[in-house]
Parts: sequence; structure tokens; C-alpha cells
Amino acid sequence: MRNGGDNRGRLLLISLIVTSLFLITLDLRGVSVINGLRNGTQSALSPFQSAAATVFRPVGNFFTDVSRLGRTRGEIERLKADNEKLRNTLINRKNADSELEQLKSVLDLAGTAKYKVVNAKVISLGSASSFTQTISIDAGTNQGVRQNMTVISGLGLVGVVKMSYPNNALVQLTTDPAFRVGARVAGSQQIGILSGQGTNKAVLQLLDNQTTLKVGDVILARGSQNNRPFVPGVPIGEVTSVDNAAGSVTQTADVKLYVNFSELSVVAVVVGAPETDPRDVLVPKAPAPTPTVTIYATPSESRTP
Repeated sequence: MRNGGDNRGRLLLISLIVTSLFLITLDLRGVSVINGLRNGTQSALSPFQSAAATVFRPVGNFFTDVSRLGRTRGEIERLKADNEKLRNTLINRKNADSELEQLKSVLDLAGTAKYKVVNAKVISLGSASSFTQTISIDAGTNQGVRQNMTVISGLGLVGVVKMSYPNNALVQLTTDPAFRVGARVAGSQQIGILSGQGTNKAVLQLLDNQTTLKVGDVILARGSQNNRPFVPGVPIGEVTSVDNAAGSVTQTADVKLYVNFSELSVVAVVVGAPETDPRDVLVPKAPAPTPTVTIYATPSESRTP
């Protein structure tokens, strides 16, 4: 039995060798037997490949979409971060431009009146003890800022230094209800006392009733003895209404303050007054009127055909 099995194995091996040699010979002679078998196999398997592709394509697309979704979300987050950086840069640029404009304005005003000043940034808003409306600035005794010095902006009077520390100071604003300053009317030189009212409007009470106040009159700081706490000539505001009650000994007027305290970021402390009173040199100049241009239509000539 064993010899019969060995003979069949040898016969099968010899058949395979002969068949292989035969196929190789045909292939070398250009007979496309192998290609035909290959193409036949592919044709037979093609339906199964198409079916497999149809079944597994959604799975492949799903993983592709998941991968793309992850990249898209990452790109969105990156764009959001870039947008936030650009937004912050724009805000910082606008703030810097505003501070530069305010600094230029206050230096122009101080230079016109010949005030010696120390520039400072507003670092906080707040209140202290008996004062309800104050600001803190980043200049103090180390920069020459002392108590009872005038504080100005490019538009006019901001307030007065009430407390001074090595590198910062507390300023009582003109709007504070406890604020008082000697004032005068530009031109007529009438004098009075201006009081803060907690808003952008103050009240002026003249000390005599010789000349009538009128809407539009400019109010300036009168100045204090030895220029402390107020130097002369600083613009304060403009009269918006007048109370001339019959038989009244004094006149009272509402004054709109020039300074916009909500946008205040740069101020100057007057550490040295001019040798002479600037008088009305700092009175704001009225804006030039806008020229009116009239355009006349020119009738076209009629043409007779």
C-alpha cells in the first residue's frame, strides 16, 4: 500500500513539472495562455470586487469625513484665534492713537499758555473719603507732582491733585459735588464760583450782577494765590443757560464742561505757572463755518431740426 501511494505522488509531481514546462514554453512562443487565465480570473472576480467596493465605500467615506471634520474644526479654531489676535491688535492700536491724540492736544494747550507740565496716564477711576468723583494717575512726587496742583487735558480743566504718592496721585474731578474753583467770564472778566454737580454740567454763581451773562459765554479758571491750587486761564466750559431772577443779588448759570471725562486717558499736571496771566489766550476758537456752494443749472439750448 505504501509503494502504491509513493508511486502516485511521484506521478503527480512529474505531471506538474511537465505541465509547468509546457506552459513556460507556450508563453515564450507568444501564446497568451497565462494572460487569458489571468483575465478570466479577473472577470470572474470582478462582480465580487464591485460588490465589496459598494459595501465598504461608505465605511471608507465615513472615516475620510471624520478625518476631514477634525482638520476643519482645527482650522476653524485656528482662524478664531487669529481673528481674536487681530481684534486685540486693532483695539490696542485705537487706544494708542487716542492717547497720542490726547497727549498732543494737552501739550498744545500747555505750550500756548506757557504752563510747565508733567504728563500722566489715567490708571483708574474711583472715590476716596470725602470725594466721590476722582481718578488716579501714574505720576507722583517722584515726578514733581504735589498736592493742590492743577490738572488739565487738551480741552480744559480736569481737576486738582488732592493726594500725591511717590509714583501716583489722586485727582478730584471738576464734576465732583465738593469741587469749587474761582472762575471768570472771558471778555467781561466777571468773577464767580463754579461748583461741580456730579455730571458734565456745573453751576456758576457770579459775585455781582453788573453785567448780564449770556448763553455761549466762555468760563475760565481765575487762578489762585501763588497759582495753587489753580493756575489762571484754563478753559472750564461754556454757559448753556442763565437764571436772572428779578431782584437777585447774584446771577446763576449752568455751564457745560469742556472735558469729556468718560474718554479721559491722558492728562497733564501743571507744575509751573507762566510768569504772566495768559488771560483769554486759551479761549476755544469757534469752528470755521462750512462754506455754502450754490450750483445753478444752466438750461440747455434748444435745437430746431
